[in-house]
Amino acid sequence: MTTTTMSMAKALNAGLRRAMEEDPKVVVMGEDVGRLGGVFRITDGLQKDFGEDRVMDTPLAESGIVGTAVGMAMRGYRPVVEIQFDGFVYPAYDQIVCQVAKFHSRSQGRVPMPMVIRIPFGGGIGAVEHHSESPEAQFAHTPGLKVVACSNPVDAYWMLQQAIACDDPVIFLEPKRHYHSTRAEIDDAASPGPLWESRVVRPGDAATLIGYGPTVGTCVDAAAVAAEEGRSLEVIDLRTLSPLDLGPVEESVRRTGRAIVVHEAHVNLGLGAEVAARLTETCFYSLEAPVLRVGGWDTPYPPARVEEAYLPDLDRVLDAVDRSFAF
Repeated sequence: MTTTTMSMAKALNAGLRRAMEEDPKVVVMGEDVGRLGGVFRITDGLQKDFGEDRVMDTPLAESGIVGTAVGMAMRGYRPVVEIQFDGFVYPAYDQIVCQVAKFHSRSQGRVPMPMVIRIPFGGGIGAVEHHSESPEAQFAHTPGLKVVACSNPVDAYWMLQQAIACDDPVIFLEPKRHYHSTRAEIDDAASPGPLWESRVVRPGDAATLIGYGPTVGTCVDAAAVAAEEGRSLEVIDLRTLSPLDLGPVEESVRRTGRAIVVHEAHVNLGLGAEVAARLTETCFYSLEAPVLRVGGWDTPYPPARVEEAYLPDLDRVLDAVDRSFAF
């Protein structure tokens, strides 16, 4: 048993390494994932240790990368595809929606599609256009895909291994602004919880904050500030976006009577809309106020110099809490 303090980037690297050690059919492919180790260094050292046949640098062609991975998955491999930046996934969208998501159903269950598509997502790093997208709702709305989002190094380590072991295709979302900003102790002998479960990360009884990926930390910070003002906010990390696990969320909302969903994607038709609709159906008689949403504005992601005005921050989350209590 070893316990190591790691950043999220190092945890993802360690998770990939362990999956590759345990299964020779796990292969990694993407732009600059080999010699360079990826633009965020998530695959650093893997090609040196596992060789070019298992860690493959590809052309700059996302549709070709994913299409090749589909063929490999059909042949029994477990490809892990890296999309270099979230905004680069759209050239592969046809492959993901028409092939990756549908092949298991098209073959009447005879051909599984065990592949993981890793996508660094969200903003907060001062990047240029096409480098700070939040496309999760588009994939969560596609039957046949599973979608998960890690928010901390421990989850990153275990969730990636669990996604690779899954026989269904998984869109694996990684909040790029937390790659190197947070560190946590990881016990590689621990037993992780199920992949498809949400989790309470801070208990409370006055209102429920619901986030995933990069906004979980924002919600925790908001709860800490609210506690100084005498409000006890419960924070829940969804972790799995498709399938959604709303059991812990519903249990929390029935106690608190108030819910605020926070995500970086723009609010209109975002994941928060589905969460709000489901909570209205299942917790209607417990709600003391409408389910509120905090997210990006309904505009393309802005230039880096003004992205702080676009991203949900502490003040906007606390303002939503105040509005909830005003009902």
